[in-house]
Amino acid sequence: MSNSKRITLQQAAEIIKNGSSLTFSGFTIWRRPMAIIFELIRQGRTGLHLIEVNGGPQTEFLVGAGCVDIWESCWVGHELYGKYGANLSRRVGNGEILVEDYSHAEMMFRFAAGAAGAPFSATQTSLGTDIHNPAYDMLGRAGLRDGNNPRIPRHKYRFVDDPFYGAGQQVLVPAAKVDVAVMCVQQVGEEGTVRVAGQYYSDPEAARTADITIVMAEEIVPEEYLRREADRNTTPSFEVNYIVECPFGAHPTGMFGRYDVDGAFLKDFYGRTRSQEGFDDFAKEWIHGRDHLGYLDKLGWPRMLKLKANTALNYSAREKKGE
Repeated sequence: MSNSKRITLQQAAEIIKNGSSLTFSGFTIWRRPMAIIFELIRQGRTGLHLIEVNGGPQTEFLVGAGCVDIWESCWVGHELYGKYGANLSRRVGNGEILVEDYSHAEMMFRFAAGAAGAPFSATQTSLGTDIHNPAYDMLGRAGLRDGNNPRIPRHKYRFVDDPFYGAGQQVLVPAAKVDVAVMCVQQVGEEGTVRVAGQYYSDPEAARTADITIVMAEEIVPEEYLRREADRNTTPSFEVNYIVECPFGAHPTGMFGRYDVDGAFLKDFYGRTRSQEGFDDFAKEWIHGRDHLGYLDKLGWPRMLKLKANTALNYSAREKKGE
C-alpha cells in the first residue's frame, strides 16, 4: 500500500496558509481536530476564514489566538461546559473579526450544495427572521462581496418564488466554498478511506466541499481491513489528500468509542479566557513551547485513562457526566 498521503502534524498545519478558508469535522464538542488547531496557533497562522456548520472549541481557540478574520456559521460554544463563545464575543465587540450569521439549517444546505457541486441551495428555512435582514449582511457591508474573493459569494442570499410547484417564496443560499477541510476521526486507511464510529454529522459534505481534505485519525489502518465492511466507511480515499496519525488528537473534545469530552478542561478554558490576557496565559500554559506529545505529557496519563472509553459502552464509566 502507498503511504504517499501520510504527513506529520506539523506538515498538516503548514498546508493551511495565511488567509485560507477552513471547515472542520465533528459537532460542537465532538471530534474536533484540536491537535492541528494547536499547531496552527504555534505556527502563528493569521487571516483565516472559518466556514462551519457550527462552531466549537476549535473556533474559540483560533479566534482567541488572533488567527481568524472572518467566521461564517450559526453558533459557537462548549455546550454545558461554557454556553457561548467568549473569545468570539470579545473580538466581535472589539471590531476585530467579521461574523456572518446563518441559521444552522442554512449552513447545512450550503455544505450540501458545495458537496454536490451546485452553486446554491433552495430552502424556506429562516423566512421571516432577522437572519435575512440586509442590515446584517456583514461581508456585504465590509465591501467583500465584490467578486474578488472566490470563497465569498456576491450575495448572502436571494429570494425567488417556486416556479415548479407554486410552493411560495424560497431562499437561495450560496454553496460553501473552502480551501481546506480538517477532519478528526477514529480510523483512516493507508490510502485515505475514512471510517467514523458513531454520528458522522456533516463530515462527508465537508470533505467533498473542500479543495484539500486533511484527515487526522486516532490510528491508520490497512485499507483491506476497511474494505471488508465497506458500507461502514464514510469518506472514500479519493476525496482525501493527506492523512495524519495522532492519538488523542481531538482532546479536549471527545472521540466516540475512544475517549470522553474533557469537561473540566473546557470549563477551565471558558472561565479563564474571557479576557485576552486570560487567553494568552492559557495558551502559554497549554499550547506554546510544546508539541502534541508534550501536551499529552502535561495532561498526564491518569487524566487520560479516566477519559478512556469502555469498549462495550463507548463512553468512560470512570467519569461522572454533566459536571
